[in-house]
Amino acid sequence: MSTIQTSPQKHYLLNASVIVAALGYFVDIYDLVLFSIVRIPSLQSLGVTDPTALLEDGVMLLNMQMAGMLLGGIAWGVLGDKKGRLSVLFGSIFLYSLANILNGFVTTIPMYAVLRFVAGVGLAGELGAGITLVSEVLPKEKRGYGTMVVATIGISGAILAGIVGEYFGWRTAYFIGGGLGMLLLLLRVGVYESGMFNNLKQTSVTRGNFLSLFTNAQRFWKYLKCILIGVPIWYIVGILITFSPEFGVALGVKDTVSAARAVSFCYLGLVFGDFASGFLSQRFRSRRNVVLGFLLLTGIFIGVYLLGRNFSLTMFYTLCVALGFAGGYWAVFVTIAAEQFGTNIRATVTTTVPNFVRGAVVPLTIAFTYLKDGVGLVPGALLLGVLCLAVAVVSILTLAETYGKDLDYMEPL
Repeated sequence: MSTIQTSPQKHYLLNASVIVAALGYFVDIYDLVLFSIVRIPSLQSLGVTDPTALLEDGVMLLNMQMAGMLLGGIAWGVLGDKKGRLSVLFGSIFLYSLANILNGFVTTIPMYAVLRFVAGVGLAGELGAGITLVSEVLPKEKRGYGTMVVATIGISGAILAGIVGEYFGWRTAYFIGGGLGMLLLLLRVGVYESGMFNNLKQTSVTRGNFLSLFTNAQRFWKYLKCILIGVPIWYIVGILITFSPEFGVALGVKDTVSAARAVSFCYLGLVFGDFASGFLSQRFRSRRNVVLGFLLLTGIFIGVYLLGRNFSLTMFYTLCVALGFAGGYWAVFVTIAAEQFGTNIRATVTTTVPNFVRGAVVPLTIAFTYLKDGVGLVPGALLLGVLCLAVAVVSILTLAETYGKDLDYMEPL
């Protein structure tokens, strides 16, 4: 089998690491979104027909997946700093692909729950390992383009999940996802470990100490800020889009809003947003200013979404695209996390940060439920949105600019 390695200096976007990380994230997002799409038909096929049980079992399965992602994020991150970026990249792809295939064979709810947990563990590692590897192998002035490609191609996996979930049976949809991941492992030829990590292995420096992020105040606050700047993205997806049918009624949308369509349109916006934010961060040589600009856009579109009334269905879905675009600074946000910390803990940070942001959906939904019961659906969402944006703006303003930063250094642990 021939290699697909190319010169990162001349063809950095065709670098094997960029290609594999992007395709890995594509399959990652496919699986992440697929369960939400096939939840009802898969549960009905397993004998769950009561509407209340469909909701409760669905929430339980989602929580199992989230628990796997939170635990997996820590485990893969530490492994990435101790054993290498490639071991995590390909290990995570193998695990979530295998779990996907096995999901197509489930016959009971407990079996489904175990496999969603395993899938969550697998899904937790790919993005962090991929971004870490790409950040370390590309020229420092060009790494933003690489992470832009990874996120843009990766997010589009949600579009494929929507198509497959609609036109194929749920078991087949899982088989397709698992098969794509296994095929991707064939591309591992030509992908090489980060030179920075190889140099790190020759030293006695402590690597992958997750607890060290909490033992130093300055390091802890920097880590927390990296997480907080990403929270508005999952406020959009987890609150405004997930509960779009309820918002549609409250805002007087003239027709019934489909949550599945709202998700699809939001992810379409995310694809273009990730491309734009990554490109602009390179064009203007600043991560911070681009994130600030996208947070401003997010605030504007949240305001239009929640304060408008009597939208047509077309206008409402257009707003879903706009919200997705404004929240499409995921690539830049994860790149910032990778650039804030030294080589000996970079994979730990870059892998755990996006998973903790995803996990923030749990406290966000709890807070939203409390506010909704207290002040109403729309005012509660507005208050929560203002809070998320405020902490994100303060966080990005107090983080150092990292564009063009030399990443070949150690974090004192």
